[in-house]
Amino acid sequence: MSEDAEYITAITENIVVSAYPELLDIDANQHCLWGYCFRIENNSDEPITLTRKKLCLTDETGKSRYDDSEGFNGELPDLQPGEYFEYEETAQTDNISAVLYGYCSAITSKGEKLDIKLPILNLSSEHGFLLN
Repeated sequence: MSEDAEYITAITENIVVSAYPELLDIDANQHCLWGYCFRIENNSDEPITLTRKKLCLTDETGKSRYDDSEGFNGELPDLQPGEYFEYEETAQTDNISAVLYGYCSAITSKGEKLDIKLPILNLSSEHGFLLN
């Protein structure tokens, strides 16, 4: 994860998710390519397995795109207490403003299901995110 990024954090059941967006490109038609990173830290007392993600990207016109898929780039990460997993992805928006929100699912070593809230990312080229 970038050291210069402004992180946003959400906590569910001692699972800490830190995230940040980064504007990668914008064209003349206001289409934006965003990169985003989630760092999922298991600060609980037991191992967990991350099983799926459910993300929603909604732009300023109300148009939404969904990613409801198993795993993270083909992985089902096992996290022992104190371990973390980083997931990076890109998303394209048709407008200069959008929000990305959702959660990921996990199973504890005891078979309990967890829905881990992800921080809400404000993807707005008007809020000072700079191109690399």
